[in-house]
Amino acid sequence: MHQQFGTLNWLAIAVYIVAMLAVGIYFSKRAGASSDDYFKAGGRIPAWAAGFSIYATTLSAITFMSIPEKAYLTDWAYSAGNIAIFAIVPILVYYYVPFFRKLDVTTAYEYLEERFDVVLRVFGSLFFVLFHIGRIAIVIYLPTLALTAVSDINPYLIAGLVGIACVIYTFLGGMEGVIWSDVIQGIILLSGAVIVIVVALVNSPGSISHTLSEAASNGKFYSGQNFTFSDLSVSIPIIFLGSVLNNLQSYTASQDVVQRYQTTPSVQATKGSLYVNGCLALITIPIFYGMGTALYTYYQGNGGFPDDVNTSAIVPYYILTELPGGVAGLIIGGILAAAQSTISSSLNSISACITVDIRNRLMPGRGEASVLFSRMIIVFTGLFSTGVALWLIASEKGELWDLFLTLTGLFGIPIAAVFALGIFTVRANRFGVLAGLLLGAVSGYFMNQTDLGPFMISIVAFAVTLVAGYVLSIPLAGVAKATRTETLPLTIHGKDLSYERKSARREALKDEAASVIPDTDDPTEPKSVAQV
Repeated sequence: MHQQFGTLNWLAIAVYIVAMLAVGIYFSKRAGASSDDYFKAGGRIPAWAAGFSIYATTLSAITFMSIPEKAYLTDWAYSAGNIAIFAIVPILVYYYVPFFRKLDVTTAYEYLEERFDVVLRVFGSLFFVLFHIGRIAIVIYLPTLALTAVSDINPYLIAGLVGIACVIYTFLGGMEGVIWSDVIQGIILLSGAVIVIVVALVNSPGSISHTLSEAASNGKFYSGQNFTFSDLSVSIPIIFLGSVLNNLQSYTASQDVVQRYQTTPSVQATKGSLYVNGCLALITIPIFYGMGTALYTYYQGNGGFPDDVNTSAIVPYYILTELPGGVAGLIIGGILAAAQSTISSSLNSISACITVDIRNRLMPGRGEASVLFSRMIIVFTGLFSTGVALWLIASEKGELWDLFLTLTGLFGIPIAAVFALGIFTVRANRFGVLAGLLLGAVSGYFMNQTDLGPFMISIVAFAVTLVAGYVLSIPLAGVAKATRTETLPLTIHGKDLSYERKSARREALKDEAASVIPDTDDPTEPKSVAQV
């Protein structure tokens, strides 16, 4: 059942895309000043904006549509995941942020080299890059699929516009442009969701209180089954614990979020940004789950949802059929905004990983990479991912790409456990945690073959990595050759101790070696550089 998109809706989309490009152009000069400006926004971002940006980054267009669909079809059980975000904020603030700020990292994986070795740093960075290239393609592909299923929008046109617009404003504005775009996009998607709720409730039969009462009597909020273990896929304790671990991965081991910790002017501002993000995560519950419930009550009272429309497209279908032109375009813009906030963050973070963790770290003789190099990485990965999204539309091989995402994503939770081992234990060493990482990914793969649900996969993969990584570190302590003095400042046991980074030590040794050159006439008498 395709709907006409209409001129006013196209005009609203055009205004939105032009506004995003304008943000990129506005910040382009400042972003090109240095790599620090390009990847860390020069530490100029206020706490509230950084928190809003983290929120918008973690809420993709897929989430914008899938949360209401979940609430429409079942209940609010998955909202335990949003509560989990708020619950881990004190852990992040007290245990993780101090280490990222102490090391002044550009990427999260720099911590892994300091605590363990360069192999784990490169490993973590490469898997982030691979997963997020795939994720960008899916974030473009799935919303496009949902929109074109209920409208006459050309899927290639909308996918191309979303991808290319993201590449341009991320290329120009760097992280500062990305963050302020996220703020605008976050406001658009929240406003759009609120409009949908209000209109759906007003147009449902009966008063709003009667409508909510009907929804509650039909089990659309919470039920006793949600607090049992009879069905692990809808058990709130399991959802909460699994979500804690999933969010721990996002907020400690995923570059797109961790990168924002360095964009604020101080540690306190970074902590404040996380509290802002946590509050927004709680607001998401009544807004996005409420949208699903409001759509349920609307269609229950108005003849039911059409049988020939897939419920995965329920949000865009309602917007296009029930809201006036222009307004519908703005809210569809909210869906695209949710996609673009995720894509732009991934692009800038991929560029940071390839530039800092791969090029600068593994090819030090070539000097620091320029901002132009970082920008060209964004162009290449953005166009490649957009190309993959277009291929998915043309070939309908979404399952193949889902397999790729699953295989690369299996390392996400285990890498979060590696960060936890590094921060909370002194005994964990590079060989033990690498073995634990591989065992955790394997356990996640086998759990993925069961029907226990995604949250049990996270719980098992994290637990196996944590236990195996710690236990295997004990017999391998002699091989690792890491002293307690070296590791202590990078754990909670030495959180307040000063620490000199390995790169600084390497440079100091080079300078020391270069300052003394043996005299060919008398090898026993060294000369300084100034004497040569």
